[in-house]
Amino acid sequence: MVRPTAVEPRGKYRIWIQYLDGVAGEIDLSHLAGRGVFEAWYKRACFETVRITPDGEIAWGKDLELCPDALYLQLTGKSVSEAMPSVVR
Repeated sequence: MVRPTAVEPRGKYRIWIQYLDGVAGEIDLSHLAGRGVFEAWYKRACFETVRITPDGEIAWGKDLELCPDALYLQLTGKSVSEAMPSVVR
């Protein structure tokens, strides 16, 4: 998949993310806020620490990560086979 190159926190539990292929946009994560480990986001300071890990994950702190591939699919509306045609047969 395409690796993320930049990520920024936005209001109302949204993040702006950009990928190596130039795809960029906002993703609404409000449906996760307050659920399980995502309860940590209720502290705005925690949500604002979003970063890209050396492995390319989208992370907050050391224990909270989201898959950048899933976020890419959500952002583009592509299926796995559309986004990764050489991998999916």
